[in-house]
Amino acid sequence: MTESRQPVITVLTAPGEDAPAGIEAVKARAEVRFAWDEQTLRDTLPGTDVMMVTDFRTEALEAAWPAADRLQWIHATSAGVDALMFPALIKSDVIVTNARGIFDRTIAEYVLCSILMFAKDFPRSIRLQDKHQWQHRDTERAEGKQVLVVGAGSIGRQIGRLVKAIGMHPHGIARTPRKTDPDFEAVHGNDELYDQLRHADFVVIAAPLTPQTKGLFDTKAFAVMKKSARLINIGRGPIVKTGDLVKALDEGEIAGAALDVFEEEPLPSDHPLWERENVIMTAHMAGDFIGWKRALTDQFLENFDRWHQGGELFNLVNKELGYAG
Repeated sequence: MTESRQPVITVLTAPGEDAPAGIEAVKARAEVRFAWDEQTLRDTLPGTDVMMVTDFRTEALEAAWPAADRLQWIHATSAGVDALMFPALIKSDVIVTNARGIFDRTIAEYVLCSILMFAKDFPRSIRLQDKHQWQHRDTERAEGKQVLVVGAGSIGRQIGRLVKAIGMHPHGIARTPRKTDPDFEAVHGNDELYDQLRHADFVVIAAPLTPQTKGLFDTKAFAVMKKSARLINIGRGPIVKTGDLVKALDEGEIAGAALDVFEEEPLPSDHPLWERENVIMTAHMAGDFIGWKRALTDQFLENFDRWHQGGELFNLVNKELGYAG
């Protein structure tokens, strides 16, 4: 950014959401505007140089896109940027960055916790505790089991690192296969997914939502998995066809699932998944740790300093692929 005029930042939040924690720190160097829907965005976009998007489900940006006359850079405060990847933005010269790195370790801890909860049968123990019922049981060992991480990016690497630390065998699926990798025993290409599903005791979805991954886990995928396998989804809900998952659980195609993301969010209160004793569910919170909102703002401000000084931004998203890497 070489002009002498004060740059304009528009922050797009969800309706009713507070301003990002710590954003006031940039007000000495930039004009900060706020929008929360299509109309307010149409009002604030003219003259905007930079956008900070905190609502990763928004469709307002695509609708208001014609009003963007000076926009150079969009930063998404999420790892996934699927909602932002509409054709006009992809074809434009506007740079997109994301929040890669902020949630990696926390999500990996969530995955490790889910694996251990299944192995040690904690869901049943909690139900028995609620009933004040003493019931001794033998449980599984996690050590020696194989974990397939579908999406061997920065989050996938942290998952591989943690499960390897307790003696599990992590394998990855990625666009580019790698025979040697410090965090995985092997990283296989996308075309090897079904072959690798046959061997995995735990299958972790850590991939971004793209046209290639949408609906990737369907009846065909569940049919090739071990009947003793558990699915863990911390990627995006639409990567799994929910109806096919319910059917696979009902018919014993797989042994269980831990789900943090869903095709429909919030999950309706009458959805059959709520009743499954072999399903662990959380409300899209696997990466959210105490202080995460301020951490996201600090990351944006660090990148804004680079942009303001004409430097190179980090966490650049490949708009054609739909993720940073």
